[in-house]
Amino acid sequence: MARSLPPLNAVRAFEAAGRHRGFARAAEELSITAAAVGQHVRRLEERLGARLFRRHGRGVVLTAAGRAYLEALTPALERIEAATERVVQAERTGIVTVSTTPSFAAKWLVPRLAGFQVRHPEIDVRLSTSNALADPAVEDVDVAVRYGPGRWPGLEVHPLMETELFPVCSPALLEGASPLREPADLRHHTVLHLMADDWPRWFAAAGVPELAAVAERGPRFSDAGLLTAAAVAGQGVALGQRVLVADDLAAGRLIAPFSVTLASTHAYYLVCAPGELERPKVSAFAAWIHGEAGGVFTGR
Repeated sequence: MARSLPPLNAVRAFEAAGRHRGFARAAEELSITAAAVGQHVRRLEERLGARLFRRHGRGVVLTAAGRAYLEALTPALERIEAATERVVQAERTGIVTVSTTPSFAAKWLVPRLAGFQVRHPEIDVRLSTSNALADPAVEDVDVAVRYGPGRWPGLEVHPLMETELFPVCSPALLEGASPLREPADLRHHTVLHLMADDWPRWFAAAGVPELAAVAERGPRFSDAGLLTAAAVAGQGVALGQRVLVADDLAAGRLIAPFSVTLASTHAYYLVCAPGELERPKVSAFAAWIHGEAGGVFTGR
């Protein structure tokens, strides 16, 4: 059964006028004119079929019906106000759930998260990692960071950052009987692979396409973070993704023995269900991560 409720604007005008015992102060509170307050009250009286105020000198006083109505409305509006504030605060504070891959989380996002917490201490990040692509439209995820071609129908997709690929290895591999001085030297080393392998493209770009067949063997990893960890441990040469190996290169745990780089066919994107970026806490995270990636968030 449909609720039979009077217009909310009329109710608010009456409640403010009754609480302030006059139209002028109610008008100030509601940022409208006293005449507009009077019009709202008259419409409400017509709707109720009862007088709520009567003239008294240059002002108004509540009738018996008006007093009874005010006593019922004031706590009801206070509860609505409190409930509204709770929802607003929950959207501005609380938890934002972010889904991404384990490699991106460990190598790029987590080392930077402290900066987000400093800027937004009212928001807690819940990080969910998986190599399976989460669907923000149906799962308990506010926003996701995906590495891919940028086409995910039904979702909002915002470019985050591009990356490139190049061989990386432990500094120890520069020494020994087969030092790495030029791409052809890779034939003497273990090549580390991801399941989706870009080594053939890199070998072609480096002018040694024949190594694609020579280097087919070697450990294969389903996650770029594991691949990078194996390279740091000196287990072979990996085709590193700049976004994921930058910190290891800066710390000297990895080196890039060759100058040849390969533009990745994929990039990083911020992905969410339509309309999610209108939520303040999600928008705050989006603006922050775009800034960390060196861009400006323009999604709202």
